[in-house]
Amino acid sequence: MKKKVLAGVLCAAAMAAVSMPVYADDSELVLYTWEGMFPQEVLDGFEDETGIKIVYSNFDTDETMLEKVSMAKGGDYDVVIADDYILEKVIQEGLAEKLDKEKLSNFENINPLYQGQFYDPTDEYIVPYGAGIPLIVYDPEEVDLDIKGYSDLWDESLEDSIALTANYRVINGITNLALGKSMNEEDIDSIKETGEKLLELAPNVRMIQDDNTQDALLNGEASVAFLYTSQVTAVLAENPDLKVVYPEEGLGFGIMGMFIPSEAPNKDGAYQFVNYILQPEVAAQCFDFIGYYCTNKAADDQVNPDLVVPDSVTKGEIVQNISAEADEQYNKNWTEFKAACD
Repeated sequence: MKKKVLAGVLCAAAMAAVSMPVYADDSELVLYTWEGMFPQEVLDGFEDETGIKIVYSNFDTDETMLEKVSMAKGGDYDVVIADDYILEKVIQEGLAEKLDKEKLSNFENINPLYQGQFYDPTDEYIVPYGAGIPLIVYDPEEVDLDIKGYSDLWDESLEDSIALTANYRVINGITNLALGKSMNEEDIDSIKETGEKLLELAPNVRMIQDDNTQDALLNGEASVAFLYTSQVTAVLAENPDLKVVYPEEGLGFGIMGMFIPSEAPNKDGAYQFVNYILQPEVAAQCFDFIGYYCTNKAADDQVNPDLVVPDSVTKGEIVQNISAEADEQYNKNWTEFKAACD
């Protein structure tokens, strides 16, 4: 999930070259998203069930998607999947269809945890399609502490043992959550307080890196790690005895969402496709394929259990765009923190 001022909670998988739009009739549906977002058997299943041929068109960034859909005035494409922060702009610019939920009988399958978000607070335009959730993972054989939340990372028993991902907004954000504040706090004095708290974490940090951070747990270099979704999945596949923590302060996450452009050429087909993807068995195939957390409550018992957030977790927050002044202070916090960790 690429953001400008906003540093994303997680990034989309490898991007493909931009595809030009393909104009479809009612027997075709143009799906516009990143490369590799669906297993082929799911797309084939929709075509077999409906007779509607899917034309898969790719973009390289969310900004490219917004530009193309804007140029088409909400047309050319039938279903689009993009990241949370850009969805807000799509809705503000009138490029998304207000959903006719009578045509979406499976809409009720969506997990409420991922609804009511800042970009669509009344759930009128967006259907979630997977969540990225950075989590704490640790080796219980190497850690005496029963880690329950972000605040436990500051425990002095964890000196020189934590591996962190390198996202400045996310690390500032979980520090905010540890202090009982929003991940998107904008008061400068409050952000400075966050920076002071973050500096206190430095003695416990073994490394800060974005790529393959999970390897530090596997090779014993770290006993605790804060990892992106794909890294959590990868490390558990190698060592299922590691313990995953859903922090008691609440989750920080990013959400991909589906929308139907306001002037989609094949709206009937678009509704059929969205409703098809919301079927539990189809949704489970999709989440297992893309490795994102399941946003379909009805699919929880069919998907890889590592991709299901426990029912006990009822709150979460998305990193959002903030003022330039606030972002500058978060950057300063991060620079001082990294220097203290060296």
